[in-house]
Amino acid sequence: MFKRKDSKPILLKVITCGEGGVGKTTLLHRYIEGVFLADTRLTIGVEFFLKELEIDGKKILLQIWDFGGQERFRFLLENYAVGARGALLLFDLTRISSLQRIKQWISICRQDDIDIPIIFLGTKLDLTDEIVINDEYAFKFKEKYSFFDYLKISSKTGENVNLAFELLARELVKNL
Repeated sequence: MFKRKDSKPILLKVITCGEGGVGKTTLLHRYIEGVFLADTRLTIGVEFFLKELEIDGKKILLQIWDFGGQERFRFLLENYAVGARGALLLFDLTRISSLQRIKQWISICRQDDIDIPIIFLGTKLDLTDEIVINDEYAFKFKEKYSFFDYLKISSKTGENVNLAFELLARELVKNL
């Protein structure tokens, strides 16, 4: 039996999570459309995006779910997280408070699969004068919660945005 060259891509559900205002929607618009949106509206519940890519010769279709970060929507998210193969957990490098509920976000991510690969992303890297969370502090979270990687990104400049998704996609392909 042979494989057709135009075979369907492997669908992988990925979730993005983190407190409201950390830059989840902005990140997704930068990654999917290549644009920076300075003014995004509040994500109510969940939205999703699709992105096709090729990793190690495999066609992958990332179905990326954008979770609203506000407390009042959190009760919905556990159901939406079911079936996710990977997660991006975002925090704002300029706001220490964006790390306060990290255990709650990890619980949402890992409730269906305790081994789900999570990449830890510090956002707003372009705001260099306002950064209050250093790498050493962020790495403590990476180690404590067994995130497979940590990266600082800027949706405004695009720095490390594609890399974050590529690292996650490679980890997911490795786990297929």
